[in-house]
Amino acid sequence: MTVLSRIGNTSLVQMRSDPRIFLKLESENPTGSLKDRMALAMIEAAEAAGHLGPGGSVVEYTAGSTGVSLALVCAVRHYPLHIVTSDAFAPEKLAHMETLGARLTMIPSHGAGMTEQLTLDMVEAARAIRQESGAFWADQLNNPAPLAAYHTMADEIWRQTEGRIDGSVQSVGTAGSLRGNAEQLRRHNPRIRVAAVEPSESPVLSGGQTGSHHIDGVGAGFVVPLWRSDIADDIERVSTVEAKAMAKRLAREEGLFPGTSTGGNVVAAVRLADRLGPTAMVVTIMCDTGMKYLHTERTLKQLA
Repeated sequence: MTVLSRIGNTSLVQMRSDPRIFLKLESENPTGSLKDRMALAMIEAAEAAGHLGPGGSVVEYTAGSTGVSLALVCAVRHYPLHIVTSDAFAPEKLAHMETLGARLTMIPSHGAGMTEQLTLDMVEAARAIRQESGAFWADQLNNPAPLAAYHTMADEIWRQTEGRIDGSVQSVGTAGSLRGNAEQLRRHNPRIRVAAVEPSESPVLSGGQTGSHHIDGVGAGFVVPLWRSDIADDIERVSTVEAKAMAKRLAREEGLFPGTSTGGNVVAAVRLADRLGPTAMVVTIMCDTGMKYLHTERTLKQLA
């Protein structure tokens, strides 16, 4: 048994300030992120397909959390890992990846913000490394392997809520976690309402213009390949300011310390619960721990 056996089966807690909202504490995974599920699924699928085995290596582009999770899995499975990332993302994540043995290639951002061009530049850099090295390219934006892992997560939520869930809310990065959860929850109950969350500064899923934002790990700046228009009943636009403010409230009112994407999830979950009514049960995700952002300038300003 290895640390990878500790991925999944995370807790579900009810918010004190709004008892209609329940948070799935994905911060309990080994690296403190729901991306552990995704990373393990991608590596196991590659192994099963014969794309990865003894002597193999892995390359991936990432805003950080997927890279940390891949670094954990690759360390345990003994695969060298080459990560393409950027100064736009939390330095804690970059340090964590390096500590777990990953090699980093940095792509400069413009103003330390997440943009469509930055995503595309990172993808192309990873493609070039794959062509040169022959490494397995996880290619998270196009890789459907994590969907099954998020089906398992949805089954956990169904059991934990005893089937009483009315709504599910998740921010969109690759769209894998939103889609996987939604698909499986609707197999249990097709009436469950699903809300997707995107940065209001870059609301491309809801037909807006691409832009720069500071919510790590979500909002690629274009419609991602795993997205499907029938996934979500609602698309909620949440600003960086709103997401940061809610993350701060969760820390000070609930004793939870999340990243900014979790703040955005809870903002949208409250909106959905308001539409569904006073007896609604809405589940959203604590994507990761705020410890991943503790010393960044943005988080320090948020917590001041």
